[in-house]
Amino acid sequence: MTDQLPAAQLAHIAATRHEGDAAFRVLSREDFANARAEITQWEGYAPTPLISLSALAKAISIGEVLYKDEGPRFGLGSFKALGGSYAALRVLQRQISAKLGQDVALADIRTGRYKDEAAQITLVSATDGNHGRSLAWGCQRFGAPCRIYIHAEVSEGRAEAMRDLGAEVIRISGDYDESVILAKSEAEENGWFVVSDTSWEGYSEPPRDVMAGYGVMTSEICEALPTAPSHVFLQGGVGGLAAGVVAGLRQHYGADAPRVVIVEPELAACLFESGRTGEATNFAIQEETLMAGLSCGEPSGMAWEILAEEASDFLTMPESIVAPTVRLLARPLEGDTAIEAGESAIAGLAALIAARQDAGLSEKLGLDAHSRVLLIGSEGVTDPAIFAQIMNGQDVV
Repeated sequence: MTDQLPAAQLAHIAATRHEGDAAFRVLSREDFANARAEITQWEGYAPTPLISLSALAKAISIGEVLYKDEGPRFGLGSFKALGGSYAALRVLQRQISAKLGQDVALADIRTGRYKDEAAQITLVSATDGNHGRSLAWGCQRFGAPCRIYIHAEVSEGRAEAMRDLGAEVIRISGDYDESVILAKSEAEENGWFVVSDTSWEGYSEPPRDVMAGYGVMTSEICEALPTAPSHVFLQGGVGGLAAGVVAGLRQHYGADAPRVVIVEPELAACLFESGRTGEATNFAIQEETLMAGLSCGEPSGMAWEILAEEASDFLTMPESIVAPTVRLLARPLEGDTAIEAGESAIAGLAALIAARQDAGLSEKLGLDAHSRVLLIGSEGVTDPAIFAQIMNGQDVV
């Protein structure tokens, strides 16, 4: 099996975990329950597959590899469909309730009772692709105008997908973090409302709602697994996915919750740096990673509160193993299910395989032949052109 992937050197930090209750305080059981009650009522809702890659597990001498495939989620190709759309609905609920001076129900907004009010509320966000697509999809469903800010390296295919959902897409010449700044400033100037998956001082409700929406995915996993996995490898980004998942796992499994390993591109390692310093730390991105959804230099403060207490390890991985891992999933070992995944989906799997090629790192991570590892396949093929290039063995830029 190892000859299908190039050897890779991973950087590793063993975290000094903080003591606390962030997995219950930052995201409460009620937050998760409310999101689940609403999202499971949406047209098109269905649990996504949790796939056991038994041939791969055998090849890397591990007990089980469990891959949660978010490709089919609501036809949007990404777990983000659970977060941005739900947070958009909650922003509309708060604003319409304030305007009318009475509490309005999420279901009434969803079904169009307040369509005139929703049409007057513009929602905006910065994105690498999937969060913006989720927000655009939610705005289209709920009747609100949508503006999405993207940076220079976001593919045109991803931009067009958001336009197709009715969003106005604004491309800037800078990076993701600069697109966040512009979205915030223009929203303030025009009375629009930011729906972001990252928090900052004075801004916490939408990011909390985003992470609560991700809890639907985690609850599906927990329902499928009577006993907890030994490990969960989670891709980084701003940290919202990782924090939402580990909070849900901790609330469900308690002391038996899996060991949390955070994986990032070495080109965008803000959580790795935060693990090294012990506090939320920015990372200056010099070059964009192929894993576009993980190209984030500033961690979410709210997500870091949870990860500082729950994450045991931080890893970074090189670009050289991204495309080969995408191909390995799509052309799997005999007996395993073929999975078409996007570039950001495979971070955990790529790092797991590389770690099992390194006896010393495996020992540091507590990985052995009995380990059961959960991976979040966060996206399917969200850009067919890039996927085709990868599958053809071409360089992707």
